[in-house]
Amino acid sequence: MVHPETDVKMKIVLAAKKLFAKHGYDATSVRQICEEAGANVALVSYYFGGKESVYFEIFNQYFPFDRLETYNKIDDPVYGIRMMIENVIELRTRDPELISLLQMEIIMMTPRVDKMREIISPFWAKVRDLLEKGRQAGLFHFESLDSTLLFVLGATFFYKQREFYEPLLTEPKPDTKTITYQTTAFVLRALCYETKTR
Repeated sequence: MVHPETDVKMKIVLAAKKLFAKHGYDATSVRQICEEAGANVALVSYYFGGKESVYFEIFNQYFPFDRLETYNKIDDPVYGIRMMIENVIELRTRDPELISLLQMEIIMMTPRVDKMREIISPFWAKVRDLLEKGRQAGLFHFESLDSTLLFVLGATFFYKQREFYEPLLTEPKPDTKTITYQTTAFVLRALCYETKTR
């Protein structure tokens, strides 16, 4: 049985996650969060200490830190890049609100961006490490590590919103498995990896 206090706190966190993803941090008020959660407005201060603390609690609850620990143990560059793509696409599909929050903070370079760096930089550093290991082993071929890292992250983490480009698209929307395969194939070919990607 869920404790009533825990239930209210999670309702506030979920409401904040939904509203921040839809309207942005600055355009969302504590009052709106509490109205969405069906909670007294004073409870944000009581449980969290303020709106910013609620915001970071979203990441404490929903960012996959456990997967990051597992990912950091991967040493094989090709397997690591495959797993990165699979995990990011799975997270993007499962929790688009969380991805939207991260993307907004990074694109707008908000006052919270340093905290966002703390959360996600270990993941990006691991991707960078795998790319360099793959290059040193002769598996990947590219000129600039920095540019390649940005290209790979752009193709996976900063995947564009399909809805915006819908008028240009002619094929049915692919499922998650297909997107994962296509993205993996695209990235590994860009890295000049010369083995089948499936």
